[in-house]
Amino acid sequence: MKNRIGLIIDLDGTMYRGKQMVEHADEFVSKLLELDMPHLFLTNNSSRTPQAVAEHLKSLGIPAEAGNVYTAAQAAARYISREKSGANVYVIGEKGLEEAVIEAGLAVVQEQPDYVVQGIDRSFNYAKLAEAVRHIRSGAVYIQTNPDLLLPSDHGFMPGAGSIGAAIQAASGCAPVVIGKPSAIIMRDAIERLDLPPERVWVIGDNAATDIRAGQAAGCRTALVLTGLTTRANLQVMLESAGAEPDLICDDLPELLSKLLVI
Repeated sequence: MKNRIGLIIDLDGTMYRGKQMVEHADEFVSKLLELDMPHLFLTNNSSRTPQAVAEHLKSLGIPAEAGNVYTAAQAAARYISREKSGANVYVIGEKGLEEAVIEAGLAVVQEQPDYVVQGIDRSFNYAKLAEAVRHIRSGAVYIQTNPDLLLPSDHGFMPGAGSIGAAIQAASGCAPVVIGKPSAIIMRDAIERLDLPPERVWVIGDNAATDIRAGQAAGCRTALVLTGLTTRANLQVMLESAGAEPDLICDDLPELLSKLLVI
């Protein structure tokens, strides 16, 4: 390898699909550790804490530590704390989002929030929709952890945070500040954590609309792996829909690694 590079690696569809490891993901990450190649697992999924994400990866045989995980929930909480330290926040989401908000020194409230922050919430219902809309229409700033309409799972694709957000946006008439990929907000945080210039960072993922667009917008190089949402069969449709062309397209992780090693 001619120059030291770092990797920002997507999780859903790139390292695993639900509870199933993507083929060779364990070998791929083990090789990165062997080569002392800086890497960060970056996920738009806001439901889990970094520790829970790392434990899930390790349960699949993929080496990981909480410090190597950065979630859209963390990025959303950090964004709010930069905008208004100690802000009051109404949370629509799961454990990962609520804990990130608390750890950032923000207050979780039910009334008079400064912000409504929304991620994936598998117990979302009409009452939560009504409360979110009421707060936003009363002046709370609407923050969305990520725009993903679908999430890969063991049973196919399930509605994501973007699908919930579509209802909130339609009813409130307010577009959210989007934190996760392809937003530059989460990418700035991730690149800062790697402590490398953007041109020395590769963004790896299975979704051209989020992973590849995010990497390109941040000035990074990008590699699309056909292990999740994007497949060889739907490749052209996905690229045209996303309006993004990655630097590399690889059928699997071993092919990606072999190409990265000669860069």
